[in-house]
Amino acid sequence: MRISDGEFDDLDFDAGIDDSIDQLDQFWMKRALLQAVAAQQLDEVPVGAIIVRDGRVIAEAHNGREQLRDPTAHAEMIAITQAAASLGDWRLERCTLYVTLEPCPMCAGAILLSRIPRVVFGASDPKAGAVVSLYRLLNDSRLNHCADVVGGVLGRDCGELLTRFFAAKRALGKK
Repeated sequence: MRISDGEFDDLDFDAGIDDSIDQLDQFWMKRALLQAVAAQQLDEVPVGAIIVRDGRVIAEAHNGREQLRDPTAHAEMIAITQAAASLGDWRLERCTLYVTLEPCPMCAGAILLSRIPRVVFGASDPKAGAVVSLYRLLNDSRLNHCADVVGGVLGRDCGELLTRFFAAKRALGKK
C-alpha cells in the first residue's frame, strides 16, 4: 500500500534513535507503523502488527474489522494466524510481536495461547489495554504462560496516528 505524498510528513517515523530503547525494537516498530498507516488508508483504525522470528518477519497485518466485517480482525489476531500458518505450528516460540497499540483482552489471550514469549507495543490503551493499562494478562502468574513486555516503543508516533484518526472521524460526525 502506497502512502500518499505529504499525508504523513509531520509524523517523524525516521526520527533519531532513542538510546534508552533497543534500536532493533524501534526498527521493527517502524515496520508495524507502516501497517498502521495502511489500515488508516482503508479507513480502518490504524493499528499495525508484525511478528518477527530469528530476525525475519513471518507475519504482518493491520486492523481489518471494517473491511472483513469481523469484530475479531485486530492486527494482532491476523498476524498470529499468519505466523502460525508460516511456521506450520500454533506455538509461536522464539517470536516477538510488535504492535502499535497495547493489546486488548482478546489479543492478549491469543498471545498467551500462541506462546509468544515477547511483546513490544507502542501506545498504551487506557480504555482497553490488557497488558499494562487495565489488566496485566501477559504477566499473570495464575496463567500457564507469560510474556516479556516492552511498552512505549515509538509510543508518541503510534498514539499520534490514532489521535489524528479519531479526531478526523469526530469532525465528520462518525463513530
